Amino acid sequence: MIDLLLPVVVATIGAGTAIAFAALGELVTEKSGVLNLGVEGMMLVGAIAAFAAASSSGNLWIGVVAGVLAGMVLSLLFAFLTLTLMANQVACGLALSIFGVGLSAYAGLSYVNIVLPTQPVWALPGLAALPVIGPLFFQHQPLVYLSWMLFGAVWWFLYRSRAGLKLRSVGESPSSAHALGLPVNRVRYLATLFGGAMAGLGGAFLAVMYTPMWVEGMTAGRGWIALSLVVFATWRPGRILLGAYLFGGITVAQLFAQSRGVAVPSQLLSMLPYLATVVVLVVISSNALRIRLNTPASLGLSFRPAS
Repeated sequence: MIDLLLPVVVATIGAGTAIAFAALGELVTEKSGVLNLGVEGMMLVGAIAAFAAASSSGNLWIGVVAGVLAGMVLSLLFAFLTLTLMANQVACGLALSIFGVGLSAYAGLSYVNIVLPTQPVWALPGLAALPVIGPLFFQHQPLVYLSWMLFGAVWWFLYRSRAGLKLRSVGESPSSAHALGLPVNRVRYLATLFGGAMAGLGGAFLAVMYTPMWVEGMTAGRGWIALSLVVFATWRPGRILLGAYLFGGITVAQLFAQSRGVAVPSQLLSMLPYLATVVVLVVISSNALRIRLNTPASLGLSFRPAS
């Protein structure tokens, strides 16, 4: 039984990593009071930038850096529009997502039939050989380990550091934070840039490590799932990691079911991750008090310092 389940669990971790990166970045962004709905677009632009840089240079890590930078550039555009020009955050986020989808499709036309070399897993010496837990925790691609470290770092930053306290105070009451001398828009700019970097990193992971090839629209809605996951996790980092693996597991389950010839239409199986997203959101939304208590109070609201 373990031999049957272990490959599924390992594949689940890989499938959930891109969502985990994007959701973690969006969590920090929303904690500052900024709602960026352009995660899907940033992931796609990060994916094509990473793939183009990796295929041109022959170095996957150059591709990863390019993906991160591409996500940051788009998030900087979003921040300028919403924080400096005071444009509506929802409208700008949706526009950014549509723009990213179109831009990535156009930029990726010449990369469709190129396949990058597969990045081998990093088997940690002395630990990878352990039964069960070895392949489960210590035989993954390097960005999987990075995702775990980032979750620990973000948790510490938000709940154990002075800078994290400042960010959360900006998200709860920007006017009070400004009255105390905190640079509200600077904090929000930095949080938005971090969200863009993480979305770009998630796209880069998909394009150069998880499936080392470019396919138009390859994120397949993962950016929207990441947005939903932040609400599902009630803005808590640990729950985001578990939720990302939950959605990754549903994706992997439908692939394993198809490979084993389960007598269910493939279209229905492909719907499962998105159906699960809708079901989870309905369940979470049924408890309005929980959402109200955990949602950053100024989420999606613009702030202009009083002159």
